[in-house]
Amino acid sequence: MERNIDLILIKEDDKEWFIRDLQKAFAFAVVKEFGNQEDEIIPREDITEAMDTKGAETYHIISNGKIVGGVVVVINAKTQRNSLALLFINQTYQSKGIGLAVWRKIEQMYPETKVWETVTPYFEKRNIHFYVNKCGFKIVEFFNSRHADSNESGGNVQDNECMFRFEKVMSK
Repeated sequence: MERNIDLILIKEDDKEWFIRDLQKAFAFAVVKEFGNQEDEIIPREDITEAMDTKGAETYHIISNGKIVGGVVVVINAKTQRNSLALLFINQTYQSKGIGLAVWRKIEQMYPETKVWETVTPYFEKRNIHFYVNKCGFKIVEFFNSRHADSNESGGNVQDNECMFRFEKVMSK
């Protein structure tokens, strides 16, 4: 079922709402997997950093006139190696085809993209299924405590911080 989706750039006044809604959407999956958490699920600093990255564009996802989620993409006009930094659909609207419609819209909006990349936590089975089986991404890297980058930077990746990195090479 094809959805009528609009992506509307957020205004400066909308940042707080966007951050809270994103945290709420991600908290649902984390609580389901690990139980209640004391820490912020996605720290506010991580979200604002993604939104403030050079080339970042932050959108409300609109379906049938309602805000149903949000997305942050980072566009590198020089390399056309672009990133899906954050994507969330509010829990009420999940499993209705909105995420796939959003992804298709993003691909249409940035036709010059050579490669898209994104990451998701290892336990997010729905996200992994979505990116690989619905959107056509390939898993290209697994960040964990034994990952070279983790060890070089002195990082201590915990089990609940492990991430998959995905890429989608676009055909022309």
